[in-house]
Order: sequence, then C-alpha cells, then structure tokens
Amino acid sequence: MAEKRAEDGVAAMAACYQRFDPAAYLQYNYTPPRADFQRQDSIVPWKLARLHRAFTEGDVSGELLIDIGSGPTLYQVLSGCEVFNQVLLTDFLEVNRQELRRWLKDEGGCKLDWTPYLQYVCKLEGRRPSAWTEKAANLRKVVKDILPIDVHCPQPMAPGAIPPAGADCLVSCFCLESVSPDLLSFTRALGHIGKLLRAGGHLLLIGALGESYYLGGPGVKIPVVPLNEAQVCASLKESGYTLIRLEVYTLPQDMRVGVDDVTGVFFVKAKKD
Repeated sequence: MAEKRAEDGVAAMAACYQRFDPAAYLQYNYTPPRADFQRQDSIVPWKLARLHRAFTEGDVSGELLIDIGSGPTLYQVLSGCEVFNQVLLTDFLEVNRQELRRWLKDEGGCKLDWTPYLQYVCKLEGRRPSAWTEKAANLRKVVKDILPIDVHCPQPMAPGAIPPAGADCLVSCFCLESVSPDLLSFTRALGHIGKLLRAGGHLLLIGALGESYYLGGPGVKIPVVPLNEAQVCASLKESGYTLIRLEVYTLPQDMRVGVDDVTGVFFVKAKKD
C-alpha cells in the first residue's frame, strides 16, 4: 500500500512539472533581490561562494562531474568546470534541456543572461571580472552533454550514459526535495543518484529548508518536501553518504518574495561510503 502511494505521489509530481515555465522560474529566483551581487546577504552569492569553496579545497577532484537536475540553470557548475575535464548536465524536462542547449551553443534567445554569474565566480577565483569570457568558453568546452534523468528510478540515467566506474562528483541544487512527494521519496532519490557516484566520490547538495511549495510558472504551484537539517543529515546517512559539512542560510525578509515559502537553504558536502 505504501509503495502504491509512493508511486502515485511521484506520478503526480511528474504531472505538475508539465506546466513548468523556465523563463518565469529564472525571473523569480535568479534576478535581484535573490541574485544581487552587491549584497553579501543575497542568496545567489551565498550559493556561489559555498560551491567555490567546495570545489577549491583540493579533495573534490577527478575526471567527471554530473549535475543532477540542472533545471534551466548553470550557476552550479561555474566553479566545478575549472576542476573537472568533463561535465554532464541533466534534467527530467526537455524544456529545461533546451534552455541549457541554447546557452551552450551560444545561439542566443536564452531566458537569462549568465554574465554577472560568470563575472562573480571569476572574482571569487581571484581573476579579473573580464575573464568571464574565458570561463564561458571553458564551460562550453567541458560540458559534454545534456541528458535526461529521473531520480525516482533505481537507475536514474540511461544505460551507458556514464562510464561504469561512475562520476567522481555529483552536484545537485534544489532538485530532490522539489520533485519528491514525501521524505521517503527524497531519501530514496538520494540513494538512486548515489549509484551514479564512485565509492569515495563527493556529493555537493544545495536545497530548501522549510519549504512546502514554489511557483514553477504563473499559477503553477509545485509541492516541495519541507525539510529540516536533522532530516537532511538522516537521509544522507541512510543513503550511504558521510557528511563532511553542512551550512545553513536563513532568508532575510526581503528575499521572501512570494514565489515560495522557503525559510532557509542548506549546503552539504558529503562523501559516498
């Protein structure tokens, strides 16, 4: 009975996402005030700084980085593309994969200008902001493909999509809790994506705390599993990861702009057992 409920919940989530609007989602979450690069307390600079630190500490390395559930965004691999020779972007929705392809092929028509993001990460790296064109060129070079994924499948990617040894690192931002109908499904999804990661490989995970919904477009209300820090830690342990670091960002009042009810954001650095 519980299995049937879980399957029905996952199917309902998939149906919700058929109305997802990448342009609206980017506008809601990746423009000021949430993406204000002049403010230290803005959420996007906080995320970029956590990712930069994780990718430059020296222990996260190897050949292949996979971004799990990229959505229509690129910010999560802007530091990783300097460390890994191959990056795979993934998403469940073709509309999101199309948006990413537009940027990677440099064919125009993108729903968001990623230049300020590239410039900010260059600054974090100690490079001049004008080096963003070099970073963009490098990102386009190391992203080898944009592939479908379903984190609720025991094998989330198609057979042969990645080398048998698995990825050296996974990064995933605001995906698992946003596509899972309940905590059990979230934990299972963590386990499923772990199959894509080699033993001893790293997981960098960013997600929402205390969020029950977000808008995926005008009038498109998508349910989210409301997580707390203890649940995140327990799910990681149950799914075969050792926690290295957990950091929490609490949203200032003016970041609560009515497109969700998120109260905080967590950043996790973990290692596969």
